[in-house]
Amino acid sequence: MNRPIPSAPKRTPLTASMARAQATGGHTSLPTVEEVSSGGIVIDFNDPQLPVAIIARYNRGGRLEWCLPKGHPEGVESNEEAAIREIEEETGIAGRILAPLGSVDYWFTVTNYRVHKTVHHFLLEATGGHLTIENDPDHEAVDVAWVPLGSLGKRLSFPNERRIADLAREVLTKHDSGS
Repeated sequence: MNRPIPSAPKRTPLTASMARAQATGGHTSLPTVEEVSSGGIVIDFNDPQLPVAIIARYNRGGRLEWCLPKGHPEGVESNEEAAIREIEEETGIAGRILAPLGSVDYWFTVTNYRVHKTVHHFLLEATGGHLTIENDPDHEAVDVAWVPLGSLGKRLSFPNERRIADLAREVLTKHDSGS
């Protein structure tokens, strides 16, 4: 009697990674790298719409994302110093810190490791400069724009940055009311 020969399931990158996870008890052993960045919201208070300078960049998948300017501290820079420098490099706008807006952290995976990133955000008052991406040393920013603070949530690509924009509005409301 002829019996059908069972066929093995097709091996794909997903099934291969699932097999590895199953073999290791569900745990993958990618090394973790800790990263820190600083940036934030720089506002032109001379304009009644309170415009905020934001940048556009392409993500690893090639999709355009609008986000707050940020970057890694250099040398012995404090988070505040890094935020001021990075915002000016990526947007062309110089600023002065008015208040901290908090930090967000998130995880992502690149080819051979996982990254745990913490980003410290600050509220800044624009003190000079003009919008440009020409001074971005990493050439990550592909565009820069002024966006009214009230419309910022509709323009930013990431929910955690939209929450930072909400915090900036709260800080400004408390400041204006004298609290």
